[in-house]
Amino acid sequence: MFSAKRLLFFTLVMTSPGIVSASEKPAAISPAAYAGAAEQSPEVVILLHGLGLNRFAMARLACGLRRDGYRVINLSYDSRRIPLETLATEWLPDVLRIHETDTAPCVHFVTHSMGGILLRLHLRDQRPANLGRIVMIAPPNQGSEVADKLRENPFFRFFTGVNGCRLGTSPESLPRQLGPLHADLGIIAGNRSLNPLFSAWIGRPNDGKVAIDSTRLEGMRDHRVFPISHTWLQYRRPVINAVSTYLRDGHFTPNPPTTTTVR
Repeated sequence: MFSAKRLLFFTLVMTSPGIVSASEKPAAISPAAYAGAAEQSPEVVILLHGLGLNRFAMARLACGLRRDGYRVINLSYDSRRIPLETLATEWLPDVLRIHETDTAPCVHFVTHSMGGILLRLHLRDQRPANLGRIVMIAPPNQGSEVADKLRENPFFRFFTGVNGCRLGTSPESLPRQLGPLHADLGIIAGNRSLNPLFSAWIGRPNDGKVAIDSTRLEGMRDHRVFPISHTWLQYRRPVINAVSTYLRDGHFTPNPPTTTTVR
């Protein structure tokens, strides 16, 4: 039988498909790398992925939004090595400036998981004058019990880097210190888990990493739950359609049926 440590290591590996391997270089933080000859369109959408991932995690969503006519800027950032404060106050402002998003009539944001915390931290001090709508997918807005349980675990610290242990539920955790977000905000959550151990730690409806009620945030305008797990929400067509609807109309379509599990 596996020891407890081996079981925990196996669980972390199997539930972290987006972790960058040790042989793979992380995305460079240089904002100049993101400047391209993107075709101008009336509105811009900025995509921010979650912890341990890169822009390819948002690629399907980006394609859908481009078909809607948006100018989509799908970014990669080093979520494991660079503190969220540096990303929010230095990297993201530089990227937005290089892409000249201030000249667009409207700039929307769509985030997944920790990308939502990065955006909240950025908007706390640097709110664009042309800020449009925001959709957060599975954000740990009130923290995650998984981070509470594993904050001292060396495997967890290796996989999640400098930011993972800061996403807990205590009053001192970063998400709990950011306060409400007064913006045109819609939030999407999942209610299917691929990790029974993590779900048991959370102890209430969750997506395997974040409880549904922990995704909520004071100031949000709409909230929808899909029968999809945390890692895969942004890949699934019903979620992509919901994001598109919110950016266009300022609300989601009615909740889909929850009798069928989509993972």
